[in-house]
Amino acid sequence: MFRQRLFTASVLGAFVIAGILGLSTPHLALFMAAFVVLGAWEWARLAGVRRATARITYAAVIAVLMWLCWRDLDMSTVVRGILYGALFWWALAFLWLFNSRFASVADLPARLLKLCAGAAVLVPSWVALVWLHQGTAYGPYWLLFILAMIAVADTGAYLAGRRWGKHKLAPAVSPGKTWEGVYGALVLVLLYASTGGYALGIRGSELLVFTAMNVILVPISVIGDLFESMVKRHAGMKDSGHLLPGHGGVLDRIDGLSAAAPLFVLGLIWLKINA
Repeated sequence: MFRQRLFTASVLGAFVIAGILGLSTPHLALFMAAFVVLGAWEWARLAGVRRATARITYAAVIAVLMWLCWRDLDMSTVVRGILYGALFWWALAFLWLFNSRFASVADLPARLLKLCAGAAVLVPSWVALVWLHQGTAYGPYWLLFILAMIAVADTGAYLAGRRWGKHKLAPAVSPGKTWEGVYGALVLVLLYASTGGYALGIRGSELLVFTAMNVILVPISVIGDLFESMVKRHAGMKDSGHLLPGHGGVLDRIDGLSAAAPLFVLGLIWLKINA
């Protein structure tokens, strides 16, 4: 299983890096939109939508929402509105985790609520990543930075959790996650953000604030991970899909990123860092 996970991650990582560095923003936006549409297909299933036609319709709605956002992506007020909306949504998602049985029954209101939640998870993260890529000449490198940061956090959590994990983080939602894993993620991200920020030209007190911002994003990414785990638990599923051998589905790979990406971009805007 580990070799399969490593092979899939290597191939996917190579495609992603080549796309970010080699594609123009419109082409990269289309590539990522296709990935998000696959995620929407999986989300509809997690939400309790069984009919293929209904799941296709939901994926099409997500595609239309992304297209509408793309039309206004050059308007900073629109982008900021979407990002602040994402911030509000993840605050609600955090509260939802404290009552993880809420909307766990597969009735119509629960399905509709989860479908709306899917749009709030998927669309703002796509907007954040596309906007980041087109920002400046350094945009592609900032995009690689946030993607690598999530990978570093996942690695730190896995290694620390496997070696020292004893205290469960949220057993009712995701029994495998531990507080020790979170601490491991925090430590690795601290090292990564400080060195990565310096490499991208951030200096002095601004580097300290930037590093702190990335450390704060670790628990945010954990919320994204836990929220998807909660929805999967409601659906009685271990993975969101089987598209990525050894990793599960698309959503299983972007759960933490979907929460962290919009807030990372907001942080760059607040800090007035030229992304």
